Amino acid sequence: MLFIPWPIIKAKLTPLPDTIQEQVDKSTDYGFDGIIVYVDKKGSEPKHYSSGYKNREDKTPTDPYALFKIGSVSKLYTALAITKLTYQGQLSLDETLADYFPELSGRFENMEIITVRMLVQHRSGIPDYTRTHNYWVQPKETDKERLKLILDKPSNFNPNKRFQYSNTNYLLLSKIIKKITGEEKFQYVKKEILAPLDLTSTYGSIKDVNLEDVMSGYYVGYENDLKMDDNGVILATAEDLGKFIRALNEGTVFEDKKEQELYSSLYEFEHTGMMPGYQTIAKYHKDINAVVIQFTNTTNFDGYNWSLSEIMYKRILRISRKKN
Repeated sequence: MLFIPWPIIKAKLTPLPDTIQEQVDKSTDYGFDGIIVYVDKKGSEPKHYSSGYKNREDKTPTDPYALFKIGSVSKLYTALAITKLTYQGQLSLDETLADYFPELSGRFENMEIITVRMLVQHRSGIPDYTRTHNYWVQPKETDKERLKLILDKPSNFNPNKRFQYSNTNYLLLSKIIKKITGEEKFQYVKKEILAPLDLTSTYGSIKDVNLEDVMSGYYVGYENDLKMDDNGVILATAEDLGKFIRALNEGTVFEDKKEQELYSSLYEFEHTGMMPGYQTIAKYHKDINAVVIQFTNTTNFDGYNWSLSEIMYKRILRISRKKN
């Protein structure tokens, strides 16, 4: 018999409210300290919704314009940067790890076979540093430390034989961007992607922002605020992220159709992110021409936390579709 936990059954069976705000106000029932939702329907003014706490110790209400650690959603910006460098002729997707990292010869299996394209598409076979033993108990603060966890480890499979999500792929892509441009990846992203879209509330590091502007993050059973941890991910407001997702899906972030087609051959147009204290869902929904961003600031890798955030998101979508 299939076992479905009661919290999930309850969340699914509760009658759907009439408004998005009413649904968002149920965030504490789902176990979230705070939630931010941004809905941008074409033809209507974008709307922000929030509930719960930005900081639970101080009982500070959630600020819909707070900065949030978007986790793996950062990969969309990296994949787009790789696309632009390729389109500009500064990079070849068929170049290999051995071409870019001769100093690491022998430290990765299959270096002469793994291409930039395989890294972007998670088909390299390189293990994920976040899946090393107890990684999240004491996360590393620099890419050098993160990469060291994987060096000299055997590959999980032969290159291009299958898909397996690995954060190490995107760590290496960030280093490739720096080797080509001579600047940190986020500086290139800021210049080539954010500035043309006038996105001024997106940042490359927790070190670049006023901590008071950042939404606190919590892990179930751990009392400390996780917002000060430097995890090497992008921070953004829901609005800035929403504008980026729309530009990515509508194509306005690309130079032309050919660049858009190149990106389409490489990576996704939506993403989710999960890390201690922070969960993000960032998607465009063509049927209602809407971008919906959801931030929740409480996580539990061993519980039903992520499933509940997905249920919350789907219910918000149902309400949006009813009002369309």
